[in-house]
Order: sequence, then structure tokens, then C-alpha cells
Amino acid sequence: MKTSISVSLAQVPVVKGDVTENLAQHIRMIEQSSSCKADVVVFPELSLTGYELELAQELALSETSHVFEALSQASVDHNIIVLAGCPLKVTLTSGRDAKPTIGAVICFPDGTREFYAKQYLHEGEAKHCSSGVVDYVFTVNGYRIALAICADFASPEHAQKARELGADIYIASALISERGFEADAKMLSSIAATHGFPVLLSNHISTTGGWSSCGNNSIWNASGERVFSSESKEPCLVLCTMADHKIDAIKI
Repeated sequence: MKTSISVSLAQVPVVKGDVTENLAQHIRMIEQSSSCKADVVVFPELSLTGYELELAQELALSETSHVFEALSQASVDHNIIVLAGCPLKVTLTSGRDAKPTIGAVICFPDGTREFYAKQYLHEGEAKHCSSGVVDYVFTVNGYRIALAICADFASPEHAQKARELGADIYIASALISERGFEADAKMLSSIAATHGFPVLLSNHISTTGGWSSCGNNSIWNASGERVFSSESKEPCLVLCTMADHKIDAIKI
């Protein structure tokens, strides 16, 4: 049974390749999101490392990484689901490491962890990373939430499969530049209108991977109308609460 759900979209600075510092930023945002009674906090694409593809192999994390243990403990301590971005190690059956995926770790307050790997890669990403093959949907307070990582939402098949899997909400964790935001915003609006579910965006604010990102964490309702945006690239949270098809949002 659906009640209400609150999702915190984190606008957080990242330091190139500095997982320790980025993890500390994540923990602070998790604590703040929890204090605002959020059920879920969502960070941008590759938020733990920055969008640094040439470092992806070096920085890739295994599923047993101490970094994930720290995020999982924060999830348990603050009773909040955490979605964070990172390159994930891929090991072949031969024991050799393959190219990592552009992934996300999802930590739950009961201590469990799940993982998702970006399925649709931008031009140039395949040189450094491999693609995932499995869609990801999880349930919070009766709401089915589908996760997309950046270029995933540029492929119509991704949102269509999310709808077929019963998604009520579609969340995009991304790196969108100032020049690319208008086009991507139209795409996210179209996804919301086509499939009849709200779409939420968590975007970078730092210059990362050579891209000047623009923040503007945003929410589109099920009709495709953008009902809220942070309208900034400053560190903040956008707290979105949904109940009975009504969306309320504030910037914190």
C-alpha cells in the first residue's frame, strides 16, 4: 500500500579521484537528508570518484569494499536508503579484471546492499568501461522506483522497461553540463509524460571529467511539467515528498 515517500536529491561537490574526501561529503549529506526525514538520498553519477573515466579501472570498487561498508553503516544508523555512484569492478571467470562498469551501490537500512550498472553508454565511455545488462527497480513505502544512470535515459527502451517492471517513479543519477541541460531536461520531461510517472534528477555541481556541470536538481510530475528545480549549482539538497499524486519540494 502506498503512503508517502520523501526523496533527497544531493547536490554535492566532488574531488577528482579522492574517494576518502568524497565519502565524507556523502556521509554529511546522508545525515542531513535523514534529519529532514527523507526515505532515500540519491547522489549523481560516479559521485564517489568524480566522472574520471581514465581513472575508472584504478578506482573501481569491489562489492566488499570498505567504502560500501561505511555507506551501509550510515544507511543503518540514519534509517535511510542511500544511492551512490562509483565504478564497479568486474572480474571474469578466468580471474582477470575486465573493464569496470559505471555503477551505483544501493544501501538499505537493514544492512543489505544491491548494485546497478549503467546499461547504455555515451560515446567514448566504452573505451574505459563495460555496460550492465540488468534493470534495477526497488520498493519504498509501496512505491516502485527505477534507477537510471545518465545515458540510460537517452535510450527509450530503458524507461519503457522501467514502466513494464511497474515503476511508479524514475530517478536519474547523472552528469549533465550547462550546455546539455536544456536538451536533457526535455528528454526527462518526455519520459515523465510518456510513461505517466514522476522523474527526478540528481546532477553534479563540480567540474568533473572535463565537463562543467550545472546542478539544477529537478523534478518533473507525471504530466511532464517541471515542478521544481534547485536553479543553482551550489551544494544543497532538494527534498521531494510525494503522496496521492501530489508533489511538494523544497531546497535545503
